[in-house]
Amino acid sequence: MNIGDVSARTGLPAKTIRYYEDIGLVKPLRDNNGYRVFRSQDVHKLNFLGRARALGFTIEDCRTLMALYEDETRASADVKKVARAHLAQIEAKIADLNAMRDTLGHLVDACAGDDRPDCPILQDLGGNP
Repeated sequence: MNIGDVSARTGLPAKTIRYYEDIGLVKPLRDNNGYRVFRSQDVHKLNFLGRARALGFTIEDCRTLMALYEDETRASADVKKVARAHLAQIEAKIADLNAMRDTLGHLVDACAGDDRPDCPILQDLGGNP
């Protein structure tokens, strides 16, 4: 398969596929003319990477998860450790977003939104609560 076929099958842009190759996450064969030749196992890895990235795993996490996936002697505890750490990061981001929403909601509610120049939103952004 060529990169266009693989892109269509995985939903990943060709640029992303080339990037994953550049950083060693996939290693397609090369034809005599130098073109990439992707095997079904490459497509499978790219699907794996696409799904992991869609879940927000970092490239390094993807590298770790791919290595664990390919290691038949792996311990599922190692996989869970990576996923649990990522889940904690997601939960922290959600907490931060909730705090931002609450603060901004309070400021929006406090602003009269009329023709007067005073505005609690700008006062807070300027460091004048």
